[in-house]
Amino acid sequence: MKTKNIPPDIKSKSINEAKSEIFKILEKLENNKTNFEECTDDYKRLLSLNQHVNSLIKQKLNKVQSKGKKK
Repeated sequence: MKTKNIPPDIKSKSINEAKSEIFKILEKLENNKTNFEECTDDYKRLLSLNQHVNSLIKQKLNKVQSKGKKK
């Protein structure tokens, strides 16, 4: 999934906010009382959240690396 496909409500989240939602979804998915349709939607959201977190981490890593090269 490319970052342009990430919904705006996810793009606006910080790493910690996204992580928190990821953990909530994982708890819900681990609970066997959810139906398949909900699981599918939650799984898709989980993938988007994960992609967003990865993107934010890459951005921060690039900033750190570029600061290291300037020194």
